[in-house]
Amino acid sequence: MREALAWAAAGRGQVHELFVTEVAAGRNQDLLHAAGAARIRISEITDRAAEGLSETVTPQGVIAVCDQVEVSLADALAGSPKLVAVLVGIADPGNAGTVVRVADAAGADAVIFAGDTVDVHNGKCVRASTGSVFHLPIARSRDTTTVLQACAEAGLRLVAADGNTDADLDAADDRGELATPTAWLFGSEAHGVPAEVLAAADSVLKVPIHGAAESLNLATAAAVCLYASARAQRRAAR
Repeated sequence: MREALAWAAAGRGQVHELFVTEVAAGRNQDLLHAAGAARIRISEITDRAAEGLSETVTPQGVIAVCDQVEVSLADALAGSPKLVAVLVGIADPGNAGTVVRVADAAGADAVIFAGDTVDVHNGKCVRASTGSVFHLPIARSRDTTTVLQACAEAGLRLVAADGNTDADLDAADDRGELATPTAWLFGSEAHGVPAEVLAAADSVLKVPIHGAAESLNLATAAAVCLYASARAQRRAAR
C-alpha cells in the first residue's frame, strides 16, 4: 500500500480510495495519515468485505482503488533501456507477479507482457509482485511481434531463455554478450517460449544446471538470467 501511495505522490497515477478494517486502521495509522494528507478518501469496512475485495483468504485489511499501472509500449521503452523482461504467454498470475518482482530487484528498466499473457492487474499477480508493479514501467501488447520489433528498435538484443538449447548463460557471459542492452524473453513453465519467438530472438540461452535437478521454475530462471545481465552490464560500465 505504501508503494501505491509513493507511486501516486510521484505523479505516475492516482489512488482514488482506501478501504480499511478497524483492526488494520489501528496498526496502520501512519499510512492513513499519509493518505489523508494526500486527500484520499478513506472508508472503514468489515473483515468480510475485506475478504471479498481483496480476493484472498487472509487479507491485510487495507485495499486501495488505483489507476491502472500499465503504460504504453513506447513509454516503457523510452530513454535507452538497458535491461527489459518480456513475459510471453505466461498465464499463471503468481509466476508473472514474481517475475515482475525479480525484474524490479535486478534493476530492470521495464517489464512487458506480450501475447496471451495474464493481466498485470490480476489480484494474485499484484500480490506476488509485493509492490513492484508500482516501481517500474509495465506495458502490455497482445501482438508479440510488435513487442519484439519495439524492443529491437530500442536497441535491445533479444535473448530467449530456453532449457532445451545447447548454448548456456555462462558461456555467453564469458563472450561478453550479456553486457549489451538486453530484452530477456521468458515463456510459461508449461510451454516455454513459443517456437516463433525463439526463431525471432538474437540468441537462445539456457541456465546451466550443474547438479541433479531436472530444471528450474520460471521465477528462479528469470532471476538468474536478469541478475547475470545486470552484473555484466555494471561490470562493463566501470
